[in-house]
Amino acid sequence: MEKFDCLHFILGKALQQVKQLSKEKLSSYGITSVQFGVLYFLWKKDGQLGSELGERLQMDSATVTGIIDRLEQGGFIERRLDSSDRRNRFVFLTEKGRLLEEPLSHKMDELDSELLSQYDEEKVQEFKQMLFDIGLGLKKGTKAGMFY
Repeated sequence: MEKFDCLHFILGKALQQVKQLSKEKLSSYGITSVQFGVLYFLWKKDGQLGSELGERLQMDSATVTGIIDRLEQGGFIERRLDSSDRRNRFVFLTEKGRLLEEPLSHKMDELDSELLSQYDEEKVQEFKQMLFDIGLGLKKGTKAGMFY
């Protein structure tokens, strides 16, 4: 079979596979992979502004607001007004959101293992750096600060 090595096509097919696997891992919890990203950063530091979360995830404010809205509707997070500046609303985990850290982290670790277990750690880190450079680093002109 002839190999089609168009980068756009290869990345698209890889993303399709990863999305399907992550959906299988997370759907029973009512969480998407993008919502997992928001929760991940809240598990690291609870009580962040939506703009901070968007910056960490390299997403625009409208996209992050929609993700936060859906997480709030699901009871995973809550927004609280900043007492010093009422224009700001901090995002906090609810107990329901906190309780998901262990099982969701485990599911995503399983996903990584299923996808990458056949490669040694050096290749995995090189691959992640390449994806970062393509997806975020070139856009921002930096190679530092990978978010994974």
